[in-house]
Amino acid sequence: MMQLRFDDEVVIVTGAGGGLGRAYALELARRGAKVLVNDLGGGADGSGGSQTPAARVVGEIVAAGGTAIANCDSVATPEGGRAIVQAAMAAWGRLDALISNAGFLRDKSFLKLEEADIEAILAVHLRAAFNVGRPAFAAMKDSSRGGRIVMTTSASGLFGNFGQANYSAAKSGLIGLTRTLAMEGKKAGIRVNVVAPVAGTRLVTGEERTGDDPLAPQNVAPMAVLLAHRDCPCSGEVYSATGGWYARVFTGLAEGWVAAPGENTVEGLLANWQRVRDTASYSEPPDAMTLAGMMAQKLNIAL
Repeated sequence: MMQLRFDDEVVIVTGAGGGLGRAYALELARRGAKVLVNDLGGGADGSGGSQTPAARVVGEIVAAGGTAIANCDSVATPEGGRAIVQAAMAAWGRLDALISNAGFLRDKSFLKLEEADIEAILAVHLRAAFNVGRPAFAAMKDSSRGGRIVMTTSASGLFGNFGQANYSAAKSGLIGLTRTLAMEGKKAGIRVNVVAPVAGTRLVTGEERTGDDPLAPQNVAPMAVLLAHRDCPCSGEVYSATGGWYARVFTGLAEGWVAAPGENTVEGLLANWQRVRDTASYSEPPDAMTLAGMMAQKLNIAL
């Protein structure tokens, strides 16, 4: 099987000073990519900062014969996002892929959340996709090569998790953003997808899993690296990755129940609730306009 290479290509990985981002950066560099290793170097709650984590990963890449530069700008601001992309362009004159991975946690139950906890998580997880994604998208669109953007959601963003209202909301928002960017980037050859990783990192377990541990970050890396490659076969999709298990995650629309004349009441809806919820038959609308057409056909109306 021919190895998928990134020779002469430039990839930005945010949050690459450790954990998943480090695993992605090392694998990309091993496959020939020039990697911008971005990491603010903060704590697990986003506090503080240090240049050491990003520099350490760059040192690992260079020692193995690869090419990389460190960057410590914050993904949480538009200025930081622009600086990250500009650094890659200044160093190598191109940008082929972005893996938006940076993040931290501030877990509290809904009523115990403070405004600062909400704003900080939204900034580093959701707004960062705009802050870094917009200049990256622009650079890819301006080139003749297109590019790939990989967003990072989580099981919490897909399915919810107690004590992570802020994090879940931010991670869920990335899915809608990805669906739209996949449509807007299609003509320019820009593919946008989402990885939903589960791994043992300092954010989750307090320390990084390594070696043969199934939850080691390197077991997620194949999915993120494939989605960042020019041969990536999809766009606008979400993929779960953990321990060597990879699976697509999607939103389906159940067949549902169409009320007959006189049945379109609260009581009629309750009486047919199981039909509304039954997922034995479902469809997967590729976009909102297709869904509108499906609705018009099912209801025999013009929208």
